[in-house]
Amino acid sequence: MGIKSTLISAVLATLAAIECVQARAIEDASLARRAGPTVYLAGDSTMARTSAPHNGWGEYLSKYVTIPVVNKAISGRSARSFTNEGRFTEIERLVVSGDLVVIEFGHNDGGSPNSASDNGRSNCPGTGPEVCKSGKTGETVYTYNYYLEKAARSFIAKGANVIISSQTPNNQWEGGSYNGAASRYVAYAAQAAKNVGRGASYVDHFQSVSNMYRKLGAQKTNSLYPKDHTHTSPEGSDLSAQAFVQAVSRDLNGPTPLKQYLKPNLPVVW
Repeated sequence: MGIKSTLISAVLATLAAIECVQARAIEDASLARRAGPTVYLAGDSTMARTSAPHNGWGEYLSKYVTIPVVNKAISGRSARSFTNEGRFTEIERLVVSGDLVVIEFGHNDGGSPNSASDNGRSNCPGTGPEVCKSGKTGETVYTYNYYLEKAARSFIAKGANVIISSQTPNNQWEGGSYNGAASRYVAYAAQAAKNVGRGASYVDHFQSVSNMYRKLGAQKTNSLYPKDHTHTSPEGSDLSAQAFVQAVSRDLNGPTPLKQYLKPNLPVVW
């Protein structure tokens, strides 16, 4: 065999080895992917990775579950803007059967889209098929429930399980006295989960954090809000994550598929 033939054979052998390694890596990744589900998070800054002096609770969820957490929450988003920016669609492309998606919005969803100063986040008032027109862009604007339910059904169609979670409360001890009044989006989130039905469950994160704040009292709760009355410190966000998993572990609003993936000996915060 000549030198040229030997070189060709060596190159072919190397390429075959590379292909074998790549195929094995793909197979290993596929097997690892099937070994357990992933939790995807969709929400606003109270859930998202942000910068000091505050952070979102989604960054701490992985401390309390046994499966991977992928935080897709983005600061400043509402159900409407998250939809319009294609962020629900991005998660839909990623999920596979058995995955879980936690959806939590409400802090940026208020206001009216009808004015010329429409901020691109306000939803159409109501919880059903109501529609509005943006006073700024002329786009058709739907309700909070429409956006959540549409996204939830798209994930469920791919075999994923959806947990619709109510928003976290603002500082309920601001000013020194307790105020547990809930945003209307707390009830809207519960209604969205009910409307979606099979494949969807509900966690009242607002209520679980409220329970915790009542227990912590004014001084401690106020210390968790270093910047404003909405965004908590890393400690506060970690506590919000703990309140969320406690709600899941105790079936606060009925069973959710996340319960089986909770770590043992979880902290008790309320």
